[in-house]
Amino acid sequence: MTTRKIAVCALAVLAVAAACGVNTMPSKDPWFAQHYIIMQDFERQAYREMSAPARIEFQTLFWAARDPDSKAEFDKRMAYILKTYKRDNSRQPFNCDRARIYLLNGSPASIDYTQTDWTMSVSQGVAKSGTGTTDRSNEDISATTAEVWTYPYDRFFVKYSFAFNPPNEWRLIPTDFSGNRYLGALEIQSKERTYGVLNPDRYTKKIEELKAVQAAK
Repeated sequence: MTTRKIAVCALAVLAVAAACGVNTMPSKDPWFAQHYIIMQDFERQAYREMSAPARIEFQTLFWAARDPDSKAEFDKRMAYILKTYKRDNSRQPFNCDRARIYLLNGSPASIDYTQTDWTMSVSQGVAKSGTGTTDRSNEDISATTAEVWTYPYDRFFVKYSFAFNPPNEWRLIPTDFSGNRYLGALEIQSKERTYGVLNPDRYTKKIEELKAVQAAK
């Protein structure tokens, strides 16, 4: 099995785990919680192993290793998340299922809403950057029971389903991998295209040097 296929399967498993209520997301470290979904596995592991001073240095290194446009897009999406999903998680709006998917993939091409007695489909008006233009800060969360977000991937479509859990929580619903086989590939693509590292070898070396310095102290 190739490395890419293994990564796709791993992402699919993580998506199902998150949907089943497994709390794998950090919350005590706000920076880590904000960036967790866009980080590569080796970055997450390295960050966990670092001391507090080393983590501060890593936070600077993380964005220095990426294109400035990546940081600009991150900030744009985060601003939307803080405004839109504060009802899902008032203390950390970025630390909820809908916010994490939005931060990683941007605005979906369309959203299907299942409400109490009817269903509607809304186009998000996605810009080239992947940032939506729909203002949902005043949404009536009590009227909607489910949402399905659709993203294009190559010649296919990937769907994320969310169910409303009163009083204010939206949970990612487990997806049958055979029926949504390109979900993992979409998420890998989002990380590489939107948040990709410019020079992976140099970046990895700097992380190892940072870990070594901290370990020697």
